[in-house]
Amino acid sequence: MAHRPLAGIRVLDLTNVLAGPYCTYQLALLGAEVLKVEIPGVGDLARRLGPDPELNEAALGASFLAQNAGKKSVELDLKDDDGRASFVELVTAADVLVENFRAGVLARIGFGWERLRELNPRLVYCAISGFGQSGPMSQAPAYDQVIQGLSGMMSITGTQDTAPLRVGFPISDTLGGLTAALAVTAAIAGRERHGQGSFLDVSMLEASVSAMGWAVSNHLVGGVPPRAMGNQNPTAAPSGTFHAADGPLNIAANRQEQFESLCHCVGRPDLVSDPRFATREQRKAHRDALNEELDDALRARPALAWEQELNRVGVPAARILTVPQAVELEQLAHRRFFADVRFPGPATDRRLRLSGTGVLVDGEPLHPVGAPPLLGEHNDELPEITRRWRKPGS
Repeated sequence: MAHRPLAGIRVLDLTNVLAGPYCTYQLALLGAEVLKVEIPGVGDLARRLGPDPELNEAALGASFLAQNAGKKSVELDLKDDDGRASFVELVTAADVLVENFRAGVLARIGFGWERLRELNPRLVYCAISGFGQSGPMSQAPAYDQVIQGLSGMMSITGTQDTAPLRVGFPISDTLGGLTAALAVTAAIAGRERHGQGSFLDVSMLEASVSAMGWAVSNHLVGGVPPRAMGNQNPTAAPSGTFHAADGPLNIAANRQEQFESLCHCVGRPDLVSDPRFATREQRKAHRDALNEELDDALRARPALAWEQELNRVGVPAARILTVPQAVELEQLAHRRFFADVRFPGPATDRRLRLSGTGVLVDGEPLHPVGAPPLLGEHNDELPEITRRWRKPGS
């Protein structure tokens, strides 16, 4: 087992669905002990989300299983005196608290930042919301697709005929969770220097706009608003999706030498001397004509053959896979990206295959230390957890 950088860090997880649970899942994989604090009888809303109705009914929806392995679950009603008392004890001993309620919800029930800091000056408090804790949109409800639309990313996804299109997975939720995990780890590192906790106000909208990088800077710096270009790379040509004999193929011949190698490899060296394609800017201006010429040549062989041959001569290329195909890639198996953990609950030998982090620590992958928890599975352990967390040096 790899050394886990966050071993010994204790995280209170008050989050639901994806952005927050994804953040705390990353922290758990990095070694933190994560305790989910869930509403009695209800729990994380993702417990009832997923393609399998039976799992949803059992509060073990696939959406929950994917982001919560290795965590513990206790049920606490923060509007109840006993629940609040238990929560206070946990806060005083925790390192991190993460929530993704609408802005101000935790403060309205008596646990705003001032109160939390009073209970535990070393606490790192991370609040993830759609728009941040302040501003004219702070109280607006936010879902991933809403953020995708407001960020501008949908306007540049698809073609001129099909945009705006939603990205095919909850990318804004995921970016919000990653941004939060990065901020939490940075705050923990900072606390080692100055001894004080931090209040981290994470906006999914801002995280999404930040991640759009060049699409935003091309407008802000270059004065050129981006447009939907389908599967083509706006910065270079030939760079995008092409068509082999048996299916689509991505090729990124972004540099002059890559373009020349591509033309020779597909048996069209004449394209190098074609004045329409002589320079990067000319190739961009005549993108459609160049793509048509290359597609005619690429249809002579299957995508995998081109992938192997083009990579051999230094031209980045790869097939376009389905999700079921992608998860079976030999590269992922070599890196031990997926982990098999036991299915939660008694009397079952079913196994879950779950994603890791994409990071090796000292050559070892970071896998969950246990199954996703049943709702309230660790209720009986709460007194022991509280005592252990409060014990200095434990």
